[in-house]
Amino acid sequence: MIGGQAADSQPPSASASCSSSSSSSPSGPAAGGGARLHRSKKRPDILNMLMTAACLGSSSSDTGKGQSKLSSNKVTHGFHLVEGRSGHDMEDYHVAEYRYENDHELGLFAIYDGHLGDSVANYLKANLFNNILKEPLFWSDPEEAIKNAYSSTNKYILENSKQLGPGGSTAVTAIVVDGKDMWIANIGDSRAVVCERGTANQLTVDHEPHTTNERKRIEKQGGFVSTFPGDVPRVNGQLAVARAFGDQSLKAHLSSEPDIKHIQINSNVEFVILASDGLWKVMKNQEAVNLVKSTKDPQTAAKRLTSEALDRMSKDDISCIVIRFRC
Repeated sequence: MIGGQAADSQPPSASASCSSSSSSSPSGPAAGGGARLHRSKKRPDILNMLMTAACLGSSSSDTGKGQSKLSSNKVTHGFHLVEGRSGHDMEDYHVAEYRYENDHELGLFAIYDGHLGDSVANYLKANLFNNILKEPLFWSDPEEAIKNAYSSTNKYILENSKQLGPGGSTAVTAIVVDGKDMWIANIGDSRAVVCERGTANQLTVDHEPHTTNERKRIEKQGGFVSTFPGDVPRVNGQLAVARAFGDQSLKAHLSSEPDIKHIQINSNVEFVILASDGLWKVMKNQEAVNLVKSTKDPQTAAKRLTSEALDRMSKDDISCIVIRFRC
């Protein structure tokens, strides 16, 4: 239990206020391991205008940093996002901000990696944390609240696929409470890695279709996992992750239930890296941690990670946030 009472729960809403930060985000087709096999067309200008009017557009900022102001345990963060080299527009979004809620300071951090367009990732940026914090159970049972919010948000996205499009998004989210507790959740293959005493520990689960549990669930629900030579395993030959938000055509075979982990932030916990698979495709967990360890400024550290991924010829969009504790 975190303590206190939460506000009344409300259904997910497209009119929720925008996050304070996001990546540059013209819409475009998917790329990389989480992509579908067929590319989408760019979003029409009229839809761009409507999305912006609805506060679903993003700023041009792709790098920045910040720090907590109220927590006795200091938290600092930096982020950096770069567009991939696959010839499509940026589809990654992020959140990195602090809020004061119910006498607690919350650090809210997320990476959303869209595919078949950026609309779902854009919607998650503006709404997912709002939906989590509106859950009545958030202050007494954060894990259940996060699960409920992921589920209700996905339901809303599917019910409004005509407006949001047929695409989807992975997600990795982190909620830091008073610099003392951290709740990590994910669906898909965006990943969170913590550095404890110099050692990398993966906090999230890569939801790949060919793993035993995911394959059994997909097949039980009437789907299949393709394993074509020269390609990654895909759900129904289309999507390279077994869990995601959205993806209307695959909704019967995908899951939006997140894996969740609670971490107590003690003196052993140095920093956490959140990143899309554009980084993890070309870099091992310990390699990423080793690059960050000697760089105290988290924004500089995030830039080092993206630059190294580009040097290693990652073609996907690359987005990362570095969160440091007690700097």
